[in-house]
Order: sequence, then C-alpha cells, then structure tokens
Amino acid sequence: MDASYLIEVGSLLLRWLHLIVGIAWIGSSFYFVWLDNTLKAPTDPVLQAKGVGGELWAVHGGGFYNPQKYLVAPKHLPDDLHWFKWESYSTWITGFFLLGVLYYSQAATYMIDPAKADLTPGAAIAIGLATLVVGWLVYDVLCRVLMRRSLLLFAVLYFIFVVAVAYALSQLLSGRAAFLHVGAMIATTMSANVFFWIIPGQKTTVAAMQRGETPDPIHGQRAKQRSVHNNYLTLPVLFCMISNHYAFTYNHPQAWLVLAAIMLAAVLIRHFFNLRHKGAFAWQYPLTGGIILAAVFIWLAPVPLSVAAGTTAPTLAEVQPIIAERCAGCHAAAPTLMPAAPAGVLLDSAEHIRRQQTRIVDQTVKLKAMPLGNVTAMTDAERDQLAAWAAGGYR
Repeated sequence: MDASYLIEVGSLLLRWLHLIVGIAWIGSSFYFVWLDNTLKAPTDPVLQAKGVGGELWAVHGGGFYNPQKYLVAPKHLPDDLHWFKWESYSTWITGFFLLGVLYYSQAATYMIDPAKADLTPGAAIAIGLATLVVGWLVYDVLCRVLMRRSLLLFAVLYFIFVVAVAYALSQLLSGRAAFLHVGAMIATTMSANVFFWIIPGQKTTVAAMQRGETPDPIHGQRAKQRSVHNNYLTLPVLFCMISNHYAFTYNHPQAWLVLAAIMLAAVLIRHFFNLRHKGAFAWQYPLTGGIILAAVFIWLAPVPLSVAAGTTAPTLAEVQPIIAERCAGCHAAAPTLMPAAPAGVLLDSAEHIRRQQTRIVDQTVKLKAMPLGNVTAMTDAERDQLAAWAAGGYR
C-alpha cells in the first residue's frame, strides 16, 4: 500500500482521537476551574463539621447536582474515587504520535525551511524534541523559585521565555513547525504538571489518609496552582494547534511577534472568564484582548496587488510553467506529492487554472499558504509574477 496514503490514514485517525481526548481534558479543566470559582461556603452546620469548604447546586440534563469541596480531604475516603489523569495523558500521547506522523516522519518537507537554516531532518527533529523538554524544565524551575514570591513576576518571566522560544524556532524551522512546537512545548508542560505534580500530590494526600494521618494541605495547594496554570495555557495551545491552517500568521517575517500577541490576547480573554466565574465583570481584559487581535489582523492584511511601473502584466501562458512546476505536484489528476489532489482542486491544464485563478493568487500570494510548507520551493519572484498576472486582469 502507498506510504503517503498510510500517512494520511494515520494522520486522520490520530487527529480524530487527539481531538476526542483533548475535548475531555480541556472540558474537565474548564469545568473544575469554574467549579472552584463558583463554590460558596456551606451554611449547613453538618457540612461545616465534615470539613466541606464549598458547595454548589446546579441543574443539568434534567437532574440536580450538589458537588462539594473539602478544605483538605474528607475524614473517610470513598471506595470509588475517580482520578482525572488519563484525559491529560491520552491527549499528550496522541498529540506526540500525531507530531511524529505529520512532522518527524516528513521533517525534510514540513520542518525545514532552507531560506532560514541549513538543517538536516535529524537536526530539525532534535530541535523539536529539545524544545519540549527544555520548555518543561524552565517552567518548573520558575514555578519552584517564584510562585511563593511573586505570581506576577513568574507570569512575566514565563511569557518572555515562551516568546524567546517562538523567536528562536522561527529562525530555525519552517513557520508552521515553529508555531506547532511552541504549542507542543506548552502542552507538554501542562501534561507534565498533571504527571509530576497534580496526581502525585493527590496520591500523597490519599496515602496519608490511609495511614490515618491528617494530610498536609500544601499538596492540594500545589496541585491547584498547577491546575490553574493549565487553565490559562489552554487557549494559547489551541491556537498553536490550529495555526497550521492559517499561513498568513506563521509565514509573516515577524511570525514570532504575531504568535506572542495572539497568545497574550488569549490569556487576557481566559482571565476574564475566570474572574467572571467569581462574580467579577472585568470588561477591560476581553476588550484589551480584542484590540490586540484586531491590531494583529490589520497588521497582517495583504497589500493590494499591482503591476510595477513600466512593465506589462504576464499572461496565463507565461505563468502556467510556474504553476505546473510549483503547484501541479499536488493539484493534478495524478499528483506526485499527494495521494489525491487536495480539495479536488486541479491545476494541470490551462482550463483548470482559469477556473481556480482567483484561488491560486489568494493562496500563493496573499496568504502564502501554498505550496504547503513551500514543499516545491516557490520563490518570491514567482509569487510576484502571479501577483502581476492577477493585477493585470488574469490575461
């Protein structure tokens, strides 16, 4: 069976599974942060005597629910205790395998941009893997050193670190690989929080109770701290994961700055919702986030196409060889670089090109989304030719 087809099938199944388990993890994360921010101190003396620090009444799906949170832990553990961990682990595992199928197995195509750095596929993969490990280590050290001293200083330094990583990767890897690895780095940190801090802290608490001891509340406090961090990091990660569909962001000359601004806007918007759950309507946060996003998209807007003074716009016959060399490898009845033409778009004849002429210019010139990963090495001069062809009325 064709290898490229097997990669497509593997990508489909892994992406689907990654999406499913990711929804489960993010959903539970959002729910529990909302729950913590919404709980109210119980008025029932019985609950107070049991050590319940907060409770909530809710209705959903035709039923009434009364979740309760203990200040440290209940006096007696229930036989059936659910652990929220595999949602995180399965999301990271499927994401890592998806990264391997899409990027590491095709590093020469999707990770390397010869215009930026002369890398071998092995070197590009090593940079990607090192980013995941170093990202977690730096975050964890900052947490250990700063979290009890200054939450603001921690947030500022970690944001600077993430932006620095985005800048470094944008100089070494292709734009889409850089964005994706920033997201994978943060996602690895989130899952590592669960694996190294949240679950071990909960296990320590349970073990102390089983020994008949009073659990140290510090373990719950640390777990909560890391859980809240994960909540704020979710929206930046989600943008990085979908960014490969939007080349106008990662192909920009200052792509690292584009990513930094969008991540900052995402954190501000998330902060608004976390405060809103506590009853505070801090409108300045989503407003600032919206202004940042609007400014970024105005900044990224393509300039109008034009023909240079003193020159004649090229004709279809003159640009068709460019399209044949740079586009038809994927967009043909019998493509050489794909199992089948993406979206059924064919560009292997003058008639087909005429049907898609606006789309060609939009994708190759305005958005620079094609060729995918610039796998066929379309040059800026060739893009300029296509732009002039469009500006001249597609003669």
